[in-house]
Amino acid sequence: MVKIKARTTILLSITLFCSLLFGAILGLMLALTVNTINTENFTEFTAALPTKLLDINGELITEFASDEKREIISLTNLPQHMIDALISREDRVFYEHNGFRLMTIFRAFLGVITNVNLGGGSTLTQQIAGTLYCDRTEKSLSRKIKELWWAIQMERRYSKDEILEFYLNKIYFGSGTYGVNAASKYYFGHDATQITPAEAAILVVQLSSPVYNNPFEYPNSAMEKQKGVLAEMVSAGYLTQEAATASFDDFWANFDYTRINSSAYLMREDKAPWFSEYVRRELNTMLYGTDDIYTSGFTVNTTLNLKHQLAAQEVMNKHIDRANESYQRSSNLSKSSATDTYIPMTELISLVFNLPQLKQTEENYKEKAVATYVKEINPIVDIMSLMCGFEDLKLSVVNKGNAQQKEYESKTVIEGALISVENETGYITAIVGGREYSSNNQLIRATQALIQPGSSFKPLYYSAALDSGLFTPASVLVDTPTVFYTEDGRPYIPLNFRNVWEGSVLLWYALATSMNVPSVKVMDGIGFDAAIERATALLGIPQTDWEKRGFNHSYPLALGVCSVRPIEMAKAFATFGNQGKSVDPIAVLSIEDRNGKEILNPEKELRLKQQAMGDARQVISPQNAYVMTSILQKTVTIGTLARGSNYGLRFKYTAEDGSSYTMPAAGKTGTTDNWSDAWAVGFTPYITTAIWFGFDTPGQSLGTELTGSTLSGWAWGEYMRIANEDYPYKEFPMPESGVTTLTVCSKSGLLPTEACGKSTLKLYFISGTEPTESCQYHTIRQTSSAIGIERLKKERTYTSAGFESSFIGDTPLEFNLDFLTDDKLLYAPVETTENNTQVEIPVDSNFLLD
Repeated sequence: MVKIKARTTILLSITLFCSLLFGAILGLMLALTVNTINTENFTEFTAALPTKLLDINGELITEFASDEKREIISLTNLPQHMIDALISREDRVFYEHNGFRLMTIFRAFLGVITNVNLGGGSTLTQQIAGTLYCDRTEKSLSRKIKELWWAIQMERRYSKDEILEFYLNKIYFGSGTYGVNAASKYYFGHDATQITPAEAAILVVQLSSPVYNNPFEYPNSAMEKQKGVLAEMVSAGYLTQEAATASFDDFWANFDYTRINSSAYLMREDKAPWFSEYVRRELNTMLYGTDDIYTSGFTVNTTLNLKHQLAAQEVMNKHIDRANESYQRSSNLSKSSATDTYIPMTELISLVFNLPQLKQTEENYKEKAVATYVKEINPIVDIMSLMCGFEDLKLSVVNKGNAQQKEYESKTVIEGALISVENETGYITAIVGGREYSSNNQLIRATQALIQPGSSFKPLYYSAALDSGLFTPASVLVDTPTVFYTEDGRPYIPLNFRNVWEGSVLLWYALATSMNVPSVKVMDGIGFDAAIERATALLGIPQTDWEKRGFNHSYPLALGVCSVRPIEMAKAFATFGNQGKSVDPIAVLSIEDRNGKEILNPEKELRLKQQAMGDARQVISPQNAYVMTSILQKTVTIGTLARGSNYGLRFKYTAEDGSSYTMPAAGKTGTTDNWSDAWAVGFTPYITTAIWFGFDTPGQSLGTELTGSTLSGWAWGEYMRIANEDYPYKEFPMPESGVTTLTVCSKSGLLPTEACGKSTLKLYFISGTEPTESCQYHTIRQTSSAIGIERLKKERTYTSAGFESSFIGDTPLEFNLDFLTDDKLLYAPVETTENNTQVEIPVDSNFLLD
């Protein structure tokens, strides 16, 4: 009995203490609240300040402000399913509680204690109270208590409908939009009065995760969450299953992934709109809560170099315009020829033989009519609908016309992209995402677009070839028409540009001049697995993405038939320039609050992550990177980047002391099948730049005059000239050991003899892979010249030992001279005297004249 009394006393004491403590807290809060119910300043809170973006030198790029995307709408003007979706998702008993629910509070409290996510514990009232009067990024018990307190005060002051209206007009819906009306215009292109059930579901899922539920950025995630909300609405009786399914299907059938709202936000002064948009999206993943980028007055220190950016925008705009002029000119000529020559013939055949499906005139007129409407009439109708307030006209006619225009432009208008990255730091110094940045053109192609890289992909697996021990820069490759067979026995026959064949060449030359057949032979030699593993490691593409990106066991992969982003190509080539260490592109260095206090330092976090990687950060060896760079330098001096860089002379500068120097540069161009895409990716010791031109919708051809060399190469050369002019002279750093410099015969790739004369060149090798045998190629030329052609043909065969031994070994073999012509290089299969294997031996027919 005594024990029971003692326990009762202790329990009563604890209860009394907790009551006194709770009363004290409530009293303190009441003391801090001055006439809450009657105050007219109930919603007064910290003034919104714009966020400033600064470049690497502290120069202002632009400001992100808040009021541009906040629009008020009455609750009575909203469709009921908007309210139903919100309540179904966030607070099913909103109209029944007094601002809070004890069970959910207890669950949230338990989650904080156990550090386990047990679901949210906030009602709609608590959410809006927390948004206005608390810091919702703070995960603490004190914040929950404050939020509860203000929720109780709001319930005392406002009706349920007023709280709901307050919520729908103040809450953050992601992408800088506050309130359901501004959000609806941003995501769907119309105001909130016309929201469909599926659209309402999309909006409410933004509340929990406005980054990863964004339908533009993460459509798959948004779609799954949207299905869940619609299912909840059906379960609650707000919507029939048929209506939910129809609304869902209609939404995704007509969803425009590239459409983003036009508002004052887009009219802001911005020196680098493409870069600013990229940073804005990055900030949305870093910051969430009331401290958002539009109201909190952050200062964002970025990696942008405004000089680089302005040069990039000028160069890209110039060459995009040039490309489109060339494309339209060639297209008009082709269409004119077809119209004048072939259409009358098909018209006659269709009439004579009663074949209406061949009739082209009507279809031709229809195509012209659609093009005229899209280009000329629809913009006028759009303006008139806005001036006269004909919202229905805009929705039913103009928006459809805009959709047709986008589809038309995606197939007929050439776009372009550029991204520039510092090799050592990963700093993104410039981004161009396409033509002029606008409400209808916000796809940042430099970081988002998945494009076939063409021949610019080749260096990635050539790097693996150098490590394989099977190939060196001096390996002999045969550039002749060749049939390869796939794993299932199908033939694959790659062709060279303009079907030009050069015969026996060294590996460095095959890469520098972008030969296709030798490149396929390189990939075939090292195997698909080695090629894919090296390429994806350089690009930073995880294995889970290999299949959907096209990294399969197929020969077209050797010619860049896969999907990459320009930023990934810049990362890969920057790794060559960074002595084989991985490069992680970064745009945001640090973020300061309105008081100048640093709150985030992404660069510091990145450097710590890189340090933790240790040796794993070394994607390729410094020796491999240097040898690859030495080969790619020849692309600039004698290869496909030569014209765009003026054979490297474009990078000739004058130092402060008056002396001149030429900055070394390396790179590769690429042109995809049917001339659909044109690439140039290259680097100096300081920065790497990737440039792409092409169409948003694959299938169109740029034309044979617009290639990686003639279009992208020129743009690359012009931009890199400006981007590098403020850097002092620097060589590509050569490793202290592991690289061997050697002079070799330019024909055989072996050690030169006196007979080689001036046919030599200096190459770099990974130590241990350099040739050790002497060239016999020119000796055979001189010997055969002395013997004479008639005697050779009479004897039919000639025996040689060690001829191009790096390619065919030391075994004596015989070759037949019946095939000699006046062509530069020819080949014939030859049987060895010992093992009956066939090999190809290059024979230069001009040696007969020496």
